[in-house]
Amino acid sequence: MNLALYLTTVFIWGTTWLAIHFQVGEVPVLISIFYRFALAGMLFLPLLMLLNKRQTTSLKDHGFFLLQGACLFSFNFICFYYASGYIVSGLISVVFSLATLFNAFNNRLIWKQKIAPAVIVATLFGLAGLIMLFWDSILGDSFDRQTLLGLGLCAVGTFLFSLGNMVSVRHTRNGLKPWTTNAYAMIYGALILLVCIVVTGTPWSISREPVYLGSLLYLAIPGSIIGFTTYLSLVARLGANQAAYATVMFPVVALTISSWVENYQWNTMSFTGLFLVLAGNSIALGGWQRLRQYQLRLTAARTG
Repeated sequence: MNLALYLTTVFIWGTTWLAIHFQVGEVPVLISIFYRFALAGMLFLPLLMLLNKRQTTSLKDHGFFLLQGACLFSFNFICFYYASGYIVSGLISVVFSLATLFNAFNNRLIWKQKIAPAVIVATLFGLAGLIMLFWDSILGDSFDRQTLLGLGLCAVGTFLFSLGNMVSVRHTRNGLKPWTTNAYAMIYGALILLVCIVVTGTPWSISREPVYLGSLLYLAIPGSIIGFTTYLSLVARLGANQAAYATVMFPVVALTISSWVENYQWNTMSFTGLFLVLAGNSIALGGWQRLRQYQLRLTAARTG
């Protein structure tokens, strides 16, 4: 079950980059993100009520749903969308993979959980691998003031994403399921975006192009309702540290698709980067523990 959730998350989030690409342009960023989560929330919550899956929640729970909406379904996406205007997508992927480290440290700070060595090792493998995969695009980007602004926005967005993970841990400890918490949090996220639209005076518009509407539906249903629910189910089952390694894996899926869509060229460095990412993935999902157990059994056999 865990593997199925993990693979589903990686595949969905690895394909949303293409849908986001079709969202950027004619319609303002704030408006497109609002459409995404307003549509997701309006579909998700009634569906839960129809299926009798909506859990009973308290006023305090809704305060945390609002916080989750701010961290996962509004401000973090604002940061990422605007960061894409300053830095290349490869660099965004590298920064976003820091979610594994942010989760480890936030878990330690908020929930007093020790940072496992495997988390650090897996993250280092993943970071090194992603840098190698995106080396050409990163090398071609000049590190000026705009680049630093893009990096800063991306780091803030990743940190907010991590805080949203911590809120999800709170929900799990209180017996709340991801589908209930996500449905409410997406609605709150959409309301936050609506306030931002009104405050900034962003003009309303929508594209009637089939590619825009199709990508919006993909982002709202598979990308948001399914993707975030499977991911936060992993947070509940595996913990925030291991689940966050999906943020390292989904750029690999994106690059695989890019090989056909954008003619991404694989070379020795990129294949080495892929190997490092997959090695880190194995460590993050339990390979480190299995290796330690094997070493202990081998040592016991030699001494016995």
